[in-house]
Amino acid sequence: MTDQAGSFWGPYQGGVSLTFDDGMPCHLDRAIPALDERDLKGAFYLMPRGNDWQKRLEPWRAVAARGHEIGNHTLSHTCSANYSGQPAGLEYASADEIETDMLAAQQRLQTLLPEQDTWTFCYPCYCTFVGRGEQRQSYVPTVARHFLAGRAGGEYGFGNQPDTVDLACFWAQPAERMGAFEMIGLAEELTARGQWVVFVFHAIDGPRLSVASEDFLALLDFLGRRRDVIRTDTVAAIAGDIAAHQQRLSERALAP
Repeated sequence: MTDQAGSFWGPYQGGVSLTFDDGMPCHLDRAIPALDERDLKGAFYLMPRGNDWQKRLEPWRAVAARGHEIGNHTLSHTCSANYSGQPAGLEYASADEIETDMLAAQQRLQTLLPEQDTWTFCYPCYCTFVGRGEQRQSYVPTVARHFLAGRAGGEYGFGNQPDTVDLACFWAQPAERMGAFEMIGLAEELTARGQWVVFVFHAIDGPRLSVASEDFLALLDFLGRRRDVIRTDTVAAIAGDIAAHQQRLSERALAP
């Protein structure tokens, strides 16, 4: 994307990415057909774990072939120990252990999709740290070494500013329990401010971390109607353009 009149977005007011975690059956059955029907693309973060991972993830090859993004969600989905109450989790892990886990997942994903050359990462449970107390540290630098971008959490009501966002830890909005008007309002208002809005979906019409299908479809219909004003694209596509934009800004700042 070219830089027009100092604005990253060119003919658009801002951008939206729709992201989906854990490779759920409802993504294959509901989300992808709805996206395809409206010619919209999503980013799907998978965990290639288990002995049957190749068979289980085979349907995602066709998803990628239709232009959707496949991303890395680690092998073990290690989150904070607060979720389990057990002495295991990120508080008891090292950056090296997390790196080994994410690279093992990446090796499998690249075996599944050898033609995909750009990869992004999704932090399990939005957690970006390892260790506890004085030994607690970020593993964002590890993600930055291996991936174009990493999706973390963020404060409600804020998107990502293309000039300044740290792509290794960009912000996202969990969509569970949001109604259509709330999601549409966030998309319209934040893109009007020139921001990149990233929504996170888990279940659709499910028992937990869910959004209702009618609300999800209403958001897609809105984005379809506003496609000339709001850029809806994969994480890799928008993050790649932001990376190039930030590189141009850096070069301008260093120019004599």
